[in-house]
Amino acid sequence: MSKSLELQAELGPVFDVTLDAEDGAPVGGEVEHALLIAALLASAGNRFGRVGVRVLPLDHPRFADVAQIVLQATKLPAYLMLPKPRGVAEVVRAAQAIDALGGASIPLHVLIETHGALHEVHAIAAHARVESLSFGLMDFVAAHRGAIPASAMGVEGQFTHPLIVRAKLEIAAACHAHRKTPSHCVVTEFKHAAGLMDAASRACRQFGYTRMWSIHPAQIRPIVEAFTPTTAEVDMAIEIIGAAQAADWAPIRHHDTLHDRASYRYFWQLLERAHRTSYAGGTQLPAEVRATYFAASP
Repeated sequence: MSKSLELQAELGPVFDVTLDAEDGAPVGGEVEHALLIAALLASAGNRFGRVGVRVLPLDHPRFADVAQIVLQATKLPAYLMLPKPRGVAEVVRAAQAIDALGGASIPLHVLIETHGALHEVHAIAAHARVESLSFGLMDFVAAHRGAIPASAMGVEGQFTHPLIVRAKLEIAAACHAHRKTPSHCVVTEFKHAAGLMDAASRACRQFGYTRMWSIHPAQIRPIVEAFTPTTAEVDMAIEIIGAAQAADWAPIRHHDTLHDRASYRYFWQLLERAHRTSYAGGTQLPAEVRATYFAASP
């Protein structure tokens, strides 16, 4: 956890750190682990306020204890992640419980890793408190009781097994329909650099995810790089937005391709992504582009 905070301090707020009070805690030591998390939230390492906490499942006997410790930290978490809900009703009850503990202002992230949550994924994404949905690959595979092979949890199988592909697409579609953030699952082979880069690129460019989980600090830089627009993409966006602005946002022709306000929105969003990821040494926008469009931004 400390290493992740150190890397965030180095690269900037281009990724969030989620401190795990569920699977990251020893059985029976959940309260002590939550106290450590509260101390890390309050520490100087939390420079940007972009540290969240994955709490215990709602039906865990220590759910309220852990949530209360986290919510009493001197610096509140940026979000709380809810693991293993079985549907939207459980998300609603968890939100109510967190509100009663004083966390009404905290956004919620939800792990979709059960059959019920996937079945009701659009209703979960529509919940006003929910900010992001993540796919819990390994628990989702386990929920099929052996019907999905272990290979479907690997760097290749998770992009080819039909049931896994279906789940990923349902989650991404629900998020985009309700203007929430879809977060792709982890790649467990953390020393397989080429596989990680390929997985991150596929998650971003084929499956519509805008964020991705890492399971080890060594994965963070490759994931940020894969989700960063390329220099060629940024150059094209600059040309098209500039030409569109000069035409008062009327349709234009760029390299014999028609562009109008629909594609202008896409290329503007691409420039915004390039600007955000420049914290981590990603594609740098020219100084004049920064001055024109992002002068008020850090």
